[in-house]
Amino acid sequence: MNLSAVSKKLWCVHKLLILLLTPLLLLPLVFTLPEKEGRCLYVVILMAVYWCTEALPLAVTAMLPICLFPTLGILPSKKVCPQYFLETNFLFLSGLVMASSIEEWGLHRRIALKVLTIVGVKPAWLILGMMLTSSSLSMWLSNTATTAMMLPIATAILESLFGDLETLKEKCKERQEPDNEVLNGPSSVKLHSLPSVHTEKQILSIEGPDVTEQIDQRSAEEIRSESAYQMKVWKGFLICIPYAASIGGTATLTGTAPNLILIGQLKSYFPDCDVINFGSWFAFAFPLMLIFLFVGWLWIALLHGGLNTRLCFTRTDHRAEAEARARAMIEDDYKKLGPIKFAEGAISFFFVLFAVMLFTRDPKFVPGWSVFFKKGYVSDAVTGVTIVSILFFFPSQKPSLSWWLDPQASNTPYVPLLSWKKAQDSVPWNIILLLGGGFAMAKGCEESGLASWIGGHLQPLAEVPPAAAVMLITAFLACFTEFASNTATIIIFLPVIAELAIHVSINPLYFMIPATVGCSYAFMLPVATPPNSIAFASGHLMVKDMVKTGIVMNILGVLCVSLAMNTWGVAMFDLNSYPEWAHPINKTLTDVHLSHLALNATL
Repeated sequence: MNLSAVSKKLWCVHKLLILLLTPLLLLPLVFTLPEKEGRCLYVVILMAVYWCTEALPLAVTAMLPICLFPTLGILPSKKVCPQYFLETNFLFLSGLVMASSIEEWGLHRRIALKVLTIVGVKPAWLILGMMLTSSSLSMWLSNTATTAMMLPIATAILESLFGDLETLKEKCKERQEPDNEVLNGPSSVKLHSLPSVHTEKQILSIEGPDVTEQIDQRSAEEIRSESAYQMKVWKGFLICIPYAASIGGTATLTGTAPNLILIGQLKSYFPDCDVINFGSWFAFAFPLMLIFLFVGWLWIALLHGGLNTRLCFTRTDHRAEAEARARAMIEDDYKKLGPIKFAEGAISFFFVLFAVMLFTRDPKFVPGWSVFFKKGYVSDAVTGVTIVSILFFFPSQKPSLSWWLDPQASNTPYVPLLSWKKAQDSVPWNIILLLGGGFAMAKGCEESGLASWIGGHLQPLAEVPPAAAVMLITAFLACFTEFASNTATIIIFLPVIAELAIHVSINPLYFMIPATVGCSYAFMLPVATPPNSIAFASGHLMVKDMVKTGIVMNILGVLCVSLAMNTWGVAMFDLNSYPEWAHPINKTLTDVHLSHLALNATL
C-alpha cells in the first residue's frame, strides 16, 4: 500500500484518532504540574482540541466538564451542573424566542424590503442598505438566520440589475477575435469566441426597446469591461451580508454568544461587577457597530466597484435602465406583502417593548425601573422571559366582539403569536449547551486556581503598553477565530485574559471587552463563521475573494475597537482606574496562588 493510500485511510479516521490520542498525549500535564491546576489544564486543553478539530460535536464537548471535573477532583457535580442554565442562558433563550416569532410572521422581510426602498438602487447605496438591514436584524436574530434570509433578496436584486449570472460569467470570459489571431494565428476555428448573435436568454436579461441597438454599438472590450464590473458588484453584494451580520451581532448582549459568555464569566469571576448589562453594553457597542459598518462599507464599495461618480450624477444609459428595473422589483415585492397584519403589528409592539424594557432596567446614568423591586432580584433574564412568555398566549388575529355575539361564526380555536413547537424547532439548543460548557470551564479554572497560575506566568506581558495590548488581543483572537468557533475561542481565552489584567493591575474590562468583540470579527475564511459559509456556499465566491476583502476588514475592526475602548469606553466604564469590584477576587486568587507557591517550596 503506497503512502497516498495510507494518508487517505488516516484522513477518513482522523477525528477518531484525535479523539483517542489527545487524552493520552496530554497525560504528562496531570503529573508534572501542581495537582488541581494540572488536572484542570488537562481538561481545558482537551476541550480546546476537540472544539478546534470538531472531533466531537461542539455541544458534546461542552458537556465534558460534567464528566471530568468531578472524576478528576476539580469540582463536585453540584457546582458544575448549575452552570449550564445560569440566568445568562435564559436571557439568550428569550432573545431566540423573540427572533423565532419575528421570523414566523415575516416581519424581518418587510423590514428588509422597506430599508432597500429607502436607500435606493445604485450599487453603493444597495450595498449600504444590505449592510444596514443585515446588521439591524442580526442584533436580534441569529447571524446565520439573517444571512440566510438576506441572500435570496440580494440575488433577486442582482438578477434584476445584471441578468443571469451564468451569462454574466460567459461575457467576462470573452476574448476578442483579433487578440486570438495575434496569439494563436489565423484559424478557421476561433477558440474562446462567442457567437456574434446574442442568444434569446442574453437579450431577455436586458429589457427595453433599444436594447439590441445598444448592444451592437458597444465593442467586445466594452462588454467585457462592463461584465467584469458587474461581477465585482455581485461579489460585493454577497460578501457584505455575512460581514454586516457578524458586525451587527456585537451591538446587543443577545446578538451573539461571545457577548453572553463575557457576562457569565464576569459574574463568575467578579460577583460584585454590575457595570455591564443590556443597556450599558448597547450604549458602548452600538456606536462601535455604526463606525465599523461605515468604514467597512467604504472598503467593500471601493473594492467591488460601488464607489464612483454615479453616486453624485445621474446618467441615462444601460446601467440606469437596470437600476430602474431593480427599483421596480423591490417596490413590487414590498407591495405584495400587503398592509401590515395584526400579528405583525403585535410582534412589532412586543419587540419594541422587549428592547425598551431591557434598556431601561438599569441604564446606570439614570435610575431604571428595577428600583421598584428588591435590589438584585430583577435581572435582564427576568425581563426577557416575562415579555416572550406573553407571545405564547397573545392572539395572532384581531379580537372581535361580534364573534362572541354571532352564534353562526366559526368556532375555530384562536392561534397565538407563537407556538411552543415553532420555538422548540427554532432555538439552537446546542448553543445553549455550548454557553453552559463555557461557564463550567470558567468555574473550574477559578476554583482550581488555574487562572491565577496562568496569570502569574503572563507577568512579562506587563511591559506591553495597555493600548498596544488591546490591539494585540483583538487581532490575535480575530485571527484565531478564523479557524475555530467564536464561542469556543472566547471560552478558552477569556479566563486567561482576565487574569492577565489582574496581574498587570489594569481594569479587567479593558482587556475582556476587546477580546469578546474581536471574536466576532472573523471575515477572511469561509469556515470562520456560519454566515461566511452560507455566502460561500452560493458558489459565486472564491476563497481569495473573501481573503482579499476580509484581511482589511479584520484590520479595520481592530482599529475601530481600539478607538472605542480608548475614547467613550474609558468614560463609560471608568477604564483608567482599577475597580473595587476586582479587588476581592484579586486578593483571593493571589492568596491561592501564593499558598501553592509556598506548598511547592516546602515540598
